[in-house]
Amino acid sequence: MTTGDLVSVIIPIYNAEPYLDQALRSVREQTHGDLEVICLNDGSTDGSLAIVERHASEDGRLVVVDKQNQGYGATCNRGLAEAHGEWVAILEPDDWLEPRMFEDLLAFAASLGQPVDVVKSAYWRILDPDTPRQRKVNCSYRRRVRPGRQPFAIAEAAHLLSHHPSIWSALYRKAFLDERGIRFREFPGAGWADNPFLIETLCQTDRIAYLDEAYYCYREETAQKAADFARRNPLLPFERWNDMADELERLSVDDEGIWRAHNSRGFTYLSGVIEEVGIDQPEVQAAATAMFERMDADLVFADPEVSPGCKRMFAELRGLPCPPISSASYLRSLVAEGLYSLRNAGPAYTARFLLRFLRSYGRRTGAA
Repeated sequence: MTTGDLVSVIIPIYNAEPYLDQALRSVREQTHGDLEVICLNDGSTDGSLAIVERHASEDGRLVVVDKQNQGYGATCNRGLAEAHGEWVAILEPDDWLEPRMFEDLLAFAASLGQPVDVVKSAYWRILDPDTPRQRKVNCSYRRRVRPGRQPFAIAEAAHLLSHHPSIWSALYRKAFLDERGIRFREFPGAGWADNPFLIETLCQTDRIAYLDEAYYCYREETAQKAADFARRNPLLPFERWNDMADELERLSVDDEGIWRAHNSRGFTYLSGVIEEVGIDQPEVQAAATAMFERMDADLVFADPEVSPGCKRMFAELRGLPCPPISSASYLRSLVAEGLYSLRNAGPAYTARFLLRFLRSYGRRTGAA
């Protein structure tokens, strides 16, 4: 398998029995057929291995690696070590792909007439998955990525760094990953290893291509599962934010747009944690303070998308005088976000989002 169009699809699998058949079928049904599908069973204790072996017996493009449990990052790294393709894709075993994903991304990259290291696309959010209310909604950056040229450097579309990492809605040139030594951090379990991988890939090339079409179908966790995770792991979001900041510093990134996007991610992570566990817990307050110490205060105070409540919390935890804060710019950003959401996700989702936002605003800014 050495053809230039070969795509190596890495699937890290741990106890994914209810969803795995759908994921594997979606890969096998890709209209771009030159694939090797590296299925890595990470010590599953359910029927995942049997499902993979059945699909492999039906399709010789599937390679089965049965290994002891090591976690998401280590398993993806094993997949990278096994990969022979010019391009690498990642599919999480509870998600699925639309049939033209690889064909369209490769065709788009080829159409640019110059080398590309990362081909990024939009994705579908699958809300209330596997229930009668299941529906597809555009991801929160679709129709927002408008670089002045293709391919481009991430500073030209820095807000991509403030959304869900969505590292699986892309193809990566294998030689680029190898030359830059890009691999996953090997945290226990899932560990949000996608966070630093996002920075390592998008901040080390000026050859990113973006196609504003959605192909990857991402099963979102329910609100209850997300809340339960936040209560069990309140410090993990801060740890990953710091890992990403470490990487930005290692790469000597000084672009204000990129750091503003990273700050935005930090406030999003913090708000989710304090909504569930509060800011008064000593370890949460210490982690938030340490994160704030790494943020440029001028950037935070000047950012119209950071809420007045979050700016006051930032000043208090940093021990800084809080400058006069106008709510007008923040309200304008909320209105703009609401209008975008109406166009991008529809009125039902927008109404649901706004209702939850208003109910939780005080808690998310540490005010209640």
